[in-house]
Amino acid sequence: MGFLVPVRLLRFLSVLNQHIQLLLNRFAVEDDDVIVVNKPVGMVVHPAPGHSDGTLVNALLYACGDSLSGINGQLRPGIVHRIDRDTSGLIIAAKNDMAHLSLSEQLQDHSLARTYEAIVVGSFRAETGTVDAPIARHRTDRKRMAVVADGRRAVTHWKVLERYSGYTHIQCNLETGRTHQIRVHMAYIGHPVLGDPVYGGKRKETFGLTGQCLHARKLAFQHPRTGERMEVECPLPDYFQEVLRKLSMRK
Repeated sequence: MGFLVPVRLLRFLSVLNQHIQLLLNRFAVEDDDVIVVNKPVGMVVHPAPGHSDGTLVNALLYACGDSLSGINGQLRPGIVHRIDRDTSGLIIAAKNDMAHLSLSEQLQDHSLARTYEAIVVGSFRAETGTVDAPIARHRTDRKRMAVVADGRRAVTHWKVLERYSGYTHIQCNLETGRTHQIRVHMAYIGHPVLGDPVYGGKRKETFGLTGQCLHARKLAFQHPRTGERMEVECPLPDYFQEVLRKLSMRK
């Protein structure tokens, strides 16, 4: 792991005279250039209308102080990439502009590798596959993304990890990083992510989920300063493991 060292972040954040307990203590690694944290489900990455506090950026500001890249401005300090509010898992932030530029370049040339795990509806015939379908804003519902012929290229590689009755546990590797990419692509091929309130359609079985069963499991990148290849992995969260437990009981 190079000189990245484990840290624990269980902090009280004072924002707008509120004290908000941000639970980021399950997994985190940090050094002078980068910080990788395990975002819990339900946490927004950066402040936006309706989410002025309690975000991952608020937690990072408290944990890192002024030691965050300023490239993305005041509302998104250090943020190199994002994951959805109801997607859990690993996200990397830059603690200075040098690191931010390096990680952004790695996103562009696909050397910053992101691996997700999901539970999707239905069963795949094959064990592996690729969805290569362009994504853009939905023509009529601007809050949604969709596969659109003139959209931006989007590529998702998937692999079956385990099969269950009516559902499949899969791994997804992103070649590109479009908004909602895995969720859109899985719905497009007829296997929406379990619990997805936007792309999953109306389904009776939710297994107690309040959002999509999607977790950013692994990150691999070249360290901005040392050039060493770093790989970071975090365990599946409790909600994900509970769904797997329920599905296993059906076998």
